[in-house]
Amino acid sequence: MTVARRLAEFLGGLAPAELPAQALDHAAMLVASTLASAALGRDIASARIVRDLARERGGRPDASVWFEAGARLPVDAAAQVNAVMSDAAASDDSDLRAIVHCGTPLVATALAFAERDGIAGEDVLAAIVLGYEAAGRIGDGVTPGFRDRGFHGCLIAIFAAAVAAGRLLKLKPEGLARTIALAATSIGGLAAAANTSVAREYHAGLAVALGIGAALAAGRGFATEEAILETEGGFFAVYGPGNPEAVLADLGGSWDIVTDMAVKLVPGGHPYHALAEAAAKAARDGSIAAAEIAEIVVSRPGMTRLGGPLHPKDLIDMAHSPAYFTAAGAADRDFSWIHATPEKIADPAIHRLIDKIVVGPPPADPAPYRQGATVTLRTHDGRSSTATVHLPKGSGALGIAWADIDAKYRALVPHAGVAPAGVEASLDLIRRLRGGGSVVADILAHLAAEHPVRPA
Repeated sequence: MTVARRLAEFLGGLAPAELPAQALDHAAMLVASTLASAALGRDIASARIVRDLARERGGRPDASVWFEAGARLPVDAAAQVNAVMSDAAASDDSDLRAIVHCGTPLVATALAFAERDGIAGEDVLAAIVLGYEAAGRIGDGVTPGFRDRGFHGCLIAIFAAAVAAGRLLKLKPEGLARTIALAATSIGGLAAAANTSVAREYHAGLAVALGIGAALAAGRGFATEEAILETEGGFFAVYGPGNPEAVLADLGGSWDIVTDMAVKLVPGGHPYHALAEAAAKAARDGSIAAAEIAEIVVSRPGMTRLGGPLHPKDLIDMAHSPAYFTAAGAADRDFSWIHATPEKIADPAIHRLIDKIVVGPPPADPAPYRQGATVTLRTHDGRSSTATVHLPKGSGALGIAWADIDAKYRALVPHAGVAPAGVEASLDLIRRLRGGGSVVADILAHLAAEHPVRPA
């Protein structure tokens, strides 16, 4: 049996009641987090362009464009537009192993199908859990090889969208296996473009559109090489190398959405959140003001230099700048949504500290660090303060609190013009998705109430 078929047999055969409660809870959190991120990204130029192009193409009115009353598109187009909105704001989730944003394609896909077909909330959450699992396991087969070869995480994220769509289309195992195989041969994406431009969110939209396309085609009987994941010259060989048996090990023994999901509780790239947290904690613990800092020493496994833009000029630069995260945390003793604003990105106090950052020796014991970091602040008068953060806040392994998700939702959703009543009503329904009713259309209606359709 092929890897795709074995995964499909497992993923396609589970009922929502057979999934861990925590996994379903995390899926609901992803819905709230992704909608919040999309609200922040709604008016970013890249999101507007993709939205306007989709409107011009038109088509069957299956599903809503988020935050737009009356704007409806074919299911794949709506999901693509919504995914670009979420990814554009650099405020969605990450799988901490591969740093792939699975929540954005999962939520965009699942809500579009749920709205079109009136699917119950528990089935929406199950599709999110199982799509996350598929992407995590297949991603294990090519991590870190795909990044070493210059590819972007969209070639893993596509499996999240594809499997979620296949589940919601109720494909039998052979159809879900074909979906996985078609997804494996459908997408590329270069990290060099995503790290320096809005190609990042373009990739996210493609992962969704092509993943849904794979499921729809497979559902009609479209066939491909089912062994494409493990065959010679196949997905694992090209992007890995990977161990197919490891991808299939201990199915159901643990769940990626529980152990490796991390929701962004602050903006920007997840690999840098711990740098900001550690720098802020060191400044608070040592009562050190920005003007007193003579040197900032950062240390984490594998770090030998500061990558990304050293002095960011915009949101794209900021999202990929470990130097900015570290300096901002040290300067403000905190790191929050305000640090994604143009005013903060240009803050001279932060930029002065960026020039004082050096990379120190890696930690003696790297095992506890999962995108974690240690930061030491040294002052002009000889004092120092060190703080270590092994996992960033919002990591499933640490435990994610609904209070933090609620705070993110309430902070970001108003950016899309949603009134307080709509924010609270939609959030309440999201938290009750496990109740089994078909409430997705109601959630989106509350979020769209303030927005007439704007001209393309």
